[in-house]
Order: sequence, then C-alpha cells, then structure tokens
Amino acid sequence: MADVLVVTSKVKKYIKEKGGCNTSSETIDVLSKAVELLCQKGIDTAKADGRKTVMARDIIIDHL
Repeated sequence: MADVLVVTSKVKKYIKEKGGCNTSSETIDVLSKAVELLCQKGIDTAKADGRKTVMARDIIIDHL
C-alpha cells in the first residue's frame, strides 16, 4: 500500500476504547484499501454522471 488513507492513531484508539483490542498494522492496510476502493467507486460514479464532484450518494457501502 503506497498511501495510508486512514488516521492510524485514531483507528487504534477507537478499537482499543470500543473493544479493548489491539490493532495490527495489517488492519490499517486493509482499512486504507477499503477507503481507496470506496473512493474509486465514487469517482467512477461521478464521472459516469458527467460530474467532477464526488458526492455522498456516490459512496455506496454494501456491508452496513
């Protein structure tokens, strides 16, 4: 992964506070990849609609 797209310290703090668990570095990589894929889907949808602005409606999260 070239870029980390999540704030590592905040993710680790959230997981520690909410679940009392530690966070592996692989977790940060997976979350960053998920954010990257969501952004790309948003970009693709915006372009398909003829827009240069990615909007909230372009970001679709399947597993919530």
